[in-house]
Amino acid sequence: MAFTKEQTAALEEAIAAGVLSVRYADRTVTYQSLDAMRRLLKQMREEAGQGTAPARRRQRVVRLYQSGTGNV
Repeated sequence: MAFTKEQTAALEEAIAAGVLSVRYADRTVTYQSLDAMRRLLKQMREEAGQGTAPARRRQRVVRLYQSGTGNV
């Protein structure tokens, strides 16, 4: 199912406001829970190619070793 940007924006606004009812054009949809709304928003973003937050990059650790006493 293709979702519009307006539908995604309306769902985001409803989640931010903490309400369970969303109005899309001439329809009103009432969700059972905030969790259901978040799952749908995730699906909408994935189908739109937005995905979720970008994957975190791993931190690189570089270790330096010195042999000898260190006196020059």
